[in-house]
Amino acid sequence: MNKFVFWLNNARNISLPQSLLPAFTAVAVAGASGSFGWIQAVLCVIGVAFAHLGLNLADDYFDYQVGSAEVRKKHASEGVRARMVKYPYLTDGTATPGELALVCCIFLAVAVACGVAVAFLSGWKVLWFALAGAVVGYTYSGAPFRLGFRYLGELIIFLMFGPLLMTGIYFACTGAVSYDIVLISIAVGFLVTNIVYSHSIMDAEHDIKEGKRTMAHLMGGRKGQIVLSAVFNIAPYVLVISGVAAGVLHWAYLFTLLTLPMAIWLVGSLNDFVNGRETALEPKPWMGPMGDWEAYRRSGMDWFLLRWLVARNIDTFFCMIIIVVNIVLAIVK
Repeated sequence: MNKFVFWLNNARNISLPQSLLPAFTAVAVAGASGSFGWIQAVLCVIGVAFAHLGLNLADDYFDYQVGSAEVRKKHASEGVRARMVKYPYLTDGTATPGELALVCCIFLAVAVACGVAVAFLSGWKVLWFALAGAVVGYTYSGAPFRLGFRYLGELIIFLMFGPLLMTGIYFACTGAVSYDIVLISIAVGFLVTNIVYSHSIMDAEHDIKEGKRTMAHLMGGRKGQIVLSAVFNIAPYVLVISGVAAGVLHWAYLFTLLTLPMAIWLVGSLNDFVNGRETALEPKPWMGPMGDWEAYRRSGMDWFLLRWLVARNIDTFFCMIIIVVNIVLAIVK
């Protein structure tokens, strides 16, 4: 059990909400649609979790091959402001690259087994979604593609955790794809991507020294970076309002607008960051849970984590509202 927990932590299980919340949201939307397979839903959620953890470990393995952690430490010693922690369990000798590769394969094998079981129950067409997700996921950091280093990382995150994941689960549970899940998957995909993009804005200086190019670099400058941040933060609400106006979404989806103040704050805060206008960073109750904030402050990572956690909380609350709305709709039908 201790080994399992050890590898769960190394696989950054703290990031699981980025995949599980979209998965639960897709399950909830499917559940409110009528025809629904609970066994498929459970298998999909388990498969998504292990696929996400396995891909996180694969990302560490590929980064280890190119010495990403060492590069980060070198740049930090030169005064570059960036997160430094990267596969510490390898650099301190707690685990070996071979053990990492083995556990990565085990996690991914569990995901594959869940996918095969779902295909047996729902039909083999569902495997096209899984196959597309696996290919896209590998290209993020896997050689020779490493698209996460070539401006396309955010696009991959959007596809994986938005349309591919959510429409795939919906299809597995219902045998069809509907307009509402497509619309919601795009909105949620934007918000998950927003977590990664906000990160890339704050890590832009280090990333470019490491040879990594993200959409923050593709936008060309500070103004462009903030324009794209505004798109990622505001577009989901435009999609929801448009969906309600068009009759695709129930009016109760408008409760997601309760999270809009956090999105507006994040855009403004990132604008202050890129323009060097740092002010005292203090979490507010309406920003959602912040973990051990005093520990973050002592570590000197408060500047990064406040913005990252707000981006995460926007996605979390947005998805939770949709989940609750669909549970209620399923009950009252």
